[in-house]
Amino acid sequence: MQREQVLTINKQVKSLGMPWEKEYGYAQAVKVGDTIYVSGQVSHDETGKIVGVGDMEAQMRQVYTNIKKVLAQYDATMDNIVDEILFVTDMNTAFAAAVKCRQDIFSGTPVVASTIVQIQSLAFPELMIEIRCVAKV
Repeated sequence: MQREQVLTINKQVKSLGMPWEKEYGYAQAVKVGDTIYVSGQVSHDETGKIVGVGDMEAQMRQVYTNIKKVLAQYDATMDNIVDEILFVTDMNTAFAAAVKCRQDIFSGTPVVASTIVQIQSLAFPELMIEIRCVAKV
């Protein structure tokens, strides 16, 4: 006779209070054990308004600001990020923006596994970048 084993996962879920979190049904981040999985973050302010329309650097900075806010809810910082994926609508513009702002954002040269992927579009036509990441605490 086989026994069925049930695995229980202790998840800590965090939110930024955006309306689409409930509408779409997702969490901004989920922590399991010592790993924080941050959902794809986009360039919006605390009211949900898109920041930096037409400006990749401004959007990138806002996305990282949102990531910092999510990580702070777990007492983590950008230094805890071990992996990130950037989804961008224009690779050349994204690289130029990254050169200008990533050292500021990561307090020096980023030490993080990073992948950048060019895509056709994001959730809203004004968005140029979305970043998801994984952090360890």
